[in-house]
Amino acid sequence: MTALSASPAFRRLPAGRLVVYAIVAVIGVVLVLAPFLLHGNVRGIDVAARICIFVVLVASYDLLIGYTGIVSFAHTMFFGLGAYGTAIALKAMGPGFSAILAGGAAGVACALVLAVLIGLLSLRVKAIFFAMVTLAAASVMLVLASQLSDITGGEDGLIYEIPRFFSPATKLLTGADGKVATLFGVPLNGRVALYYFVFLSALVLFLVMVRIVRSPLGTVLEAIRENETRAEAIGYRVVAYRTAIFCLAAVIAALAGILRAVWLKYAGPEAVLSFAIMIDILLMVVIGGMGTMIGAIIGVVIMSLAQFYLKDLMQAAADATSGLPLVPDLLNPDRWLLWLGLLFILLVYFFPAGIAGTLLGKGGHK
Repeated sequence: MTALSASPAFRRLPAGRLVVYAIVAVIGVVLVLAPFLLHGNVRGIDVAARICIFVVLVASYDLLIGYTGIVSFAHTMFFGLGAYGTAIALKAMGPGFSAILAGGAAGVACALVLAVLIGLLSLRVKAIFFAMVTLAAASVMLVLASQLSDITGGEDGLIYEIPRFFSPATKLLTGADGKVATLFGVPLNGRVALYYFVFLSALVLFLVMVRIVRSPLGTVLEAIRENETRAEAIGYRVVAYRTAIFCLAAVIAALAGILRAVWLKYAGPEAVLSFAIMIDILLMVVIGGMGTMIGAIIGVVIMSLAQFYLKDLMQAAADATSGLPLVPDLLNPDRWLLWLGLLFILLVYFFPAGIAGTLLGKGGHK
């Protein structure tokens, strides 16, 4: 560490950038070691897996709104298609990897087809009209998932089994006594394999998106975001680029949906298609910082921790201040959305370009 801090390249890094890298490094270490750090904490492991999945989902949305300036409300539709495709196949074909591949491929294909149709038909119109078209498409998909109960399970959704390899009863390694091997006291079973399947898949997808935004394509997308007319005037086919990135984001969102379906062993309208998820995605992008990609990690972690642990924290604070007037009522866990809203307002006020965007020195987009 001393040698690193003494290097000229390290000293040239702005303090804000170092803070962002440090935050992401800590998050990365926790996610890598989550099965061992959170052993026995079922909710903690579930939150860690959800963070991995939503980092991919939010980063794919950042490709649209942050890098290209496309406002879409159909992202959960693509997410849901990947999840439902996987769920329907696992329900019909049984708990095998072939079902995941077949159902996931079908979900991704449907997402791609719909993205092409929406992109070609709507991306030529102004942003607000395109946003309304995507909102209508997402609403139709939500209604279909709720009404086609013979296929989707309706409002109740689908419950199914996943490959036995991911079962807690599966022994990844065995000791000399024939029992499951342990690492740092944690049994190396199928549940650990499932978590790392989700984590590694999410990591690969995220790195692919980082590579995309750092390529010449990423530069073109930013040029389109900043001045679409100028980009078209210098020879870029704006509609083609916008349609291509819309389709790419849809495919990645569908792949995130596959991970969600495998982890949850459940797919339902509220779990993968609800408008509340779309609101969460928007908040996570804004909190983390649009057009930064790395901001998706920070935004997802902050929102996820707030959604899952803010009520517990408020309950503890209310108990600790029970002897004071008014304070326990203000800290009542039932008012957690009020405090979440205040937290969001403060974050936007102090970090107008998002946490990562502000610390990295990026201004708000035009």
